[in-house]
Amino acid sequence: MRPVPLTSPGGPTAPAGRRTLGAKVKFATRYFLRLLRTHPSYAAGYVIVTVVVLVAIAAPVIAPYSPITADPSVYLQSPSLAHPFGTDNTGMDVLSRVIYAPRIDLAIAVIGTAISAIIGTLLGAWVGYFQGTPGIRNIASGTTMRAADVLQAFPVFVFAIALVAVFGQSINSVIFAIAFVNIPIYLRLMRSQVLSIRRMRYVEAAFVSGMPDRFIIRDHIVPNAIGPVLAQLSVNIGWSILLTAGLSFVGAGVRAPTPEWGAMIATGFPNVMTGQWWPSVFPGLALAVTVYGFALIGTSIEFMADPRRRRTLAAAQVSA
Repeated sequence: MRPVPLTSPGGPTAPAGRRTLGAKVKFATRYFLRLLRTHPSYAAGYVIVTVVVLVAIAAPVIAPYSPITADPSVYLQSPSLAHPFGTDNTGMDVLSRVIYAPRIDLAIAVIGTAISAIIGTLLGAWVGYFQGTPGIRNIASGTTMRAADVLQAFPVFVFAIALVAVFGQSINSVIFAIAFVNIPIYLRLMRSQVLSIRRMRYVEAAFVSGMPDRFIIRDHIVPNAIGPVLAQLSVNIGWSILLTAGLSFVGAGVRAPTPEWGAMIATGFPNVMTGQWWPSVFPGLALAVTVYGFALIGTSIEFMADPRRRRTLAAAQVSA
């Protein structure tokens, strides 16, 4: 006898797997929206980051002036209708530069953090999986961890300045410095997750069945250990924006007159003592709000990655 096809009340036959996937997506969307409703601060984080990204994309359209063109006739003008955020000590419009700055800061932070996350996650999965096993792989994993210890022994900011000094002052050097100093963070985080996951029954079953180690790491280890890494990713993007601004503030980051929040704060800082606060206060506020938004997103991802919190919120969603 041929099996009876599964049909939906309002339409043609639909495969069970596809309908199950759609149900999962719908449930995940409702779960995410409920999380934002029950935690308004998380929603504020997503709004902040979305607005910053949209402003950076639309900067050429919404910026009233060129971000790199100086006009000495409007030197250090206070906020007005013509210049809502005032002008700096070179006559450049502060609002336009604040709008353009995320293009540099976000690009550097996202690219540098993504590189460090990919390298650190792969190394951490490899080190955690082979740690304690006999052979050369165990020695290599121990050596990798000792190298990470050495890197983390140096102050991050000083180490980043040294890297930029060695490779030259440029955007590429700042990206490399951010990626390099962040690798040990993801390496240790992923290693700690793998050390607990590799003892799970499904990992042991995959090993006993003869699955190669690289497939076990790819299919079973990394997908189940990636949650905390994703949460750390958002936090590190905010931290990388701060590091980029800090490097530019001390003159080791982005070169002037490129619009960048840290460089703008450094340029306007000497004028704060004489009462011209706007060239440094407005970019400082934009920097603080952006970093805060990424921190909130990181907290929300950490919440969603926690199985206990996820079950609690899902149970409340079902009961509602």
